[in-house]
Amino acid sequence: MQHETRDLTRRATFEIFTPVTIRFCDTDKLGHVNNVSIASYIEAGRCELYYKLLQNAGTSAEIDFVLARAAIDFRREIFYPGTVEVGSRFLKLGNRSVTSGYGIFVGDACVATAECVNVFFDITARQSVVPSGTLRALLEAEVAR
Repeated sequence: MQHETRDLTRRATFEIFTPVTIRFCDTDKLGHVNNVSIASYIEAGRCELYYKLLQNAGTSAEIDFVLARAAIDFRREIFYPGTVEVGSRFLKLGNRSVTSGYGIFVGDACVATAECVNVFFDITARQSVVPSGTLRALLEAEVAR
């Protein structure tokens, strides 16, 4: 079951938040946080989202998720020092892939949003695979939230 498009600019869209400290080295010549650093903040949220899912799934270490696509919308500047909170959730489940969504917040202000597509990947066979029934059921439940 797929839900309508989620508003990634709203904190209420997310249940999982990952705090990330903004480092001075994240800034660029203009004094704001560089877009590459924002991508690394999203990666921190994505890793926590998948880690929690795999903890609940109890799946074998032979399946992994390979990033196939990342799309980021930069909405506001971010400045050092400070902390951002990355909201993360699953949005859509395909046959061999899952789409996740992210909102990056400074306080209540959304500074960036992103969507990432990960492909289920068998690390032994080195190819995309259909997820197990248990993993698929967990993902279906997460998407429906």
